[in-house]
Amino acid sequence: MATPADKAKSSGHPGHTFRRYKDGDHTWGSKQEMIFTADATDKCPTYVHKTPPCQASCPAGEDIRGWLNIVRGIEKPPKDVKWQDYAFARSTDSNPFPSMMGRVCPAPCQTGCNRNSVEDYVGINSVEQFIGDWGLQNKMAFKAAEKSTGKKVAVIGGGPAGLAAAYQLRRKGHAVTIFEKYAELGGMAKYGVPGYRLPRDVLDGEINRIVAMGVEVRANTRVGKDVLLKDLERDFDAVLFAIGCQSGRALPIPGAEASNCITGVAFLEAFNQGRLQAVAGRVVVVGGGDTSIDVASVARRLGYIKEMKETERPEYIVLGQTAHDVAVTAKKEGADVLLISRQPVEKMTAAKHEIDDAQREGVSIRGGLQPVKVILDDQGRAKALRVVEIDYSSGKPVEKPGTEMDLECDLVVSAIGQQGNFEGMEEFNNGKGLIAADKFYQVPSKPGYFVCGDIIRPHLLTTVIGQASVAADTIDHYLNKKDLAKRPKVDVHHFNLLDKLREAGLEPKKFETSEAEGPRPIDQGLRGTSLAGKGVGGYAVHNYEDRSASEVCQTDELFLGHFPHIARNLRTEKVPDANEVLGHFQERMVGLDEQQTVAEAKRCMSCGMCFECDNCVIYCPQTAVKRSPKAEATMGRYVYTDYDLCIGCHICADVCPTGYIKMGMGDH
Repeated sequence: MATPADKAKSSGHPGHTFRRYKDGDHTWGSKQEMIFTADATDKCPTYVHKTPPCQASCPAGEDIRGWLNIVRGIEKPPKDVKWQDYAFARSTDSNPFPSMMGRVCPAPCQTGCNRNSVEDYVGINSVEQFIGDWGLQNKMAFKAAEKSTGKKVAVIGGGPAGLAAAYQLRRKGHAVTIFEKYAELGGMAKYGVPGYRLPRDVLDGEINRIVAMGVEVRANTRVGKDVLLKDLERDFDAVLFAIGCQSGRALPIPGAEASNCITGVAFLEAFNQGRLQAVAGRVVVVGGGDTSIDVASVARRLGYIKEMKETERPEYIVLGQTAHDVAVTAKKEGADVLLISRQPVEKMTAAKHEIDDAQREGVSIRGGLQPVKVILDDQGRAKALRVVEIDYSSGKPVEKPGTEMDLECDLVVSAIGQQGNFEGMEEFNNGKGLIAADKFYQVPSKPGYFVCGDIIRPHLLTTVIGQASVAADTIDHYLNKKDLAKRPKVDVHHFNLLDKLREAGLEPKKFETSEAEGPRPIDQGLRGTSLAGKGVGGYAVHNYEDRSASEVCQTDELFLGHFPHIARNLRTEKVPDANEVLGHFQERMVGLDEQQTVAEAKRCMSCGMCFECDNCVIYCPQTAVKRSPKAEATMGRYVYTDYDLCIGCHICADVCPTGYIKMGMGDH
């Protein structure tokens, strides 16, 4: 069954937006005077590399277009390297967790995909999952830098942020020690995300690959208690906070101190540690984000026992006072689970397909409800949650008078936010249960201290991975006593033509002037004009300009008429219904096979980069646009323009599907 997220757009989708002529245009006009003016025009093609919106929308900054083009076969790997291995290397340059993120990332890259203007976005997550699973199945390893810098970095926290930072720091040659309070690494990915969404063999495989780079791990070690910060300052050259937000926020209403009012973070931790194996009969979850969905879905899977001893109530398990006996929980029934949100259901922050899946599994979801009070029984336990309806018609949330109601419950779970635990590290608390950071992820006024991840502000997994990469760069500059350069406007991993030329053995030669002037490089060897694909004397790449660090390729720059409607290759998902969900903990996601993965990658429009369609070569009326000689061609250097023949008609730019050709020479 296709997931709701993987279903194609409705028939009301606008489809192709490109129109050469608008309604009401009924006269031809003179194109002769406008275009075909021999060699009088001064506007000729420039090959401009821009960042596609998928990458600009990716908080981890992945070179998405790059690895999609590798999978589809446009960018060729070096000799004797499989395309799968090459795609894995490109993908993990920025994100060491492709299997994990291919499964659980809400994929803002897909929302930004320009293909949405044709029919439907490219299934980026599904291709990423294939790449990641290939890496695990074929035991792909990461390599630390060959030469050690002799510098040591302490990373506090072994979740995705701390692990991603450790990965990048080891690639730069720095020694890394991770201090983790739990027995195992993984953070919220392990103790928050349920295994049916993220199988533990997948998560552990990607974690172990990072540790194998030579990362030292001190588990069951809490900084601030078992090890003091002053000890880290003495023994390490830099300290990175990646402690996450593993303390949930209680409901800020009267009665929320009841023993059976717990937090979503504590609930999921107890479940993922194997201690919690049953819930109560009536569960009310308060939230609206992904954590609340996970709590509700887990509660439906766990079920409840009618005759439950006092010590077996879920709140006692969650608080760590006891643990469930598997034999005791053999006779379970489905729990009545209700999730409420202050926001309307359609505006909840949880991923839509997760909301749809939860409802299919029997979770009731109601939006526009504000908790106001926990109603207690004679023993001081919560017996109902009083809520009031909220009206958003004025643009602001306003309680509706007379709409109060009591929702009967045996367990209330608050999933309304998280904060950090600063025991022994109180001086770093910014007053909001978080750590302040500047744009380079340095802790202000604390030289040698850095921070990344949810402890800055709880966000997406992909966001903390991106922060870790930037923080590692900052730490590297600090350790090498280098000034920090301004980060690029489009701060992601980009295709680098010079690196590609070096890989292909086509690096431009060093440009030298007269003996009097001495030798000098020419703009990294990437710009120049010539009639050959390689450049004058092999010194420069023909009229190529890299604007990827500052510009994003938008839909209106593309020739959408080039792209036929092609349905997405959908992953399937084994989502149980309400009658099947009890005890259903198998992985839900079924990935694409190799053939489907390649077909899906071919739907990528390669925005801002040539994908060798030959339109410019075919449609040029002067045969001025030519393919670069095979011996000199590589990704990003497939065609060139003979300016002795070019008349500036701009047809090549009009028919370029990817927006790579601009009429940029001359007075523009």
